[in-house]
Amino acid sequence: MSEVTRAPLLPPTRAEYCVIACAEAWRGNGEVLASPMGAVPSVGARLARRTFAPDLLLTDGEAMLVGPDGTPEGWLPYRQHLTMVTGGRRHVMMGASQIDRFGNQNISCIGDWERPARQLLGVRGAPVNTLNNPVSYWIPKHSRRVFVEKVDVISGVGYDSAAAAGPTATRYHRIPRVVSNLGVFDFATPGRSMRLASLHPGVTVEEVREATGFDLTVPDEVPHTREPTREELELIREVIDPRGLRDREVPAGKVERGAGS
Repeated sequence: MSEVTRAPLLPPTRAEYCVIACAEAWRGNGEVLASPMGAVPSVGARLARRTFAPDLLLTDGEAMLVGPDGTPEGWLPYRQHLTMVTGGRRHVMMGASQIDRFGNQNISCIGDWERPARQLLGVRGAPVNTLNNPVSYWIPKHSRRVFVEKVDVISGVGYDSAAAAGPTATRYHRIPRVVSNLGVFDFATPGRSMRLASLHPGVTVEEVREATGFDLTVPDEVPHTREPTREELELIREVIDPRGLRDREVPAGKVERGAGS
């Protein structure tokens, strides 16, 4: 009997590369609570759980632990959630209205604190998150308005601010990655300043530099963000996000590589 040939898939979209980049943030984390904020990070966390991170814990945002399909798997009362938060057993992926070269994040206000030009969410839980467990960031529209030389207010604590505060601030502080619609960034530099780790296909180094308000560390060779496998594409499109919420969060962009194998 001849082998059945599977129909080819459409090439990955920019949003799907972003999903993969977000999912990779939780690779190797083990049994930690994933707290994704936004459609793309949420799809990424569920994809990670279904593929390479089976021990990852997902929550419904209230009191239940859930599986990747949303079915309840356990109870997570608020006091237990707080215990996980303060012991480094959670990995959050937050948004940012501003982020600087050292990973300081602002979601509070734009402009002077006393008379802000624009009021945002407020500091909220960002300081607690960043000082007590790993925090990555998801930014769907990479621009100089977001990637700034210095944030107007420090909500999420960056590497320089944590170091200045001393050992109690650095014990659990870690920013594994920043994912934007242009690429992936980390802080794997001697001074803990932001580095371009990978480019999404169709994006150039010059495009990233033009959209960033500070000097990035750019290696001589910058790889492309990992391409989704065929299994991952099928899970994203048919199981996890059949309504295409990811594509509403990330504008379509030029993609030059083919579909996953």
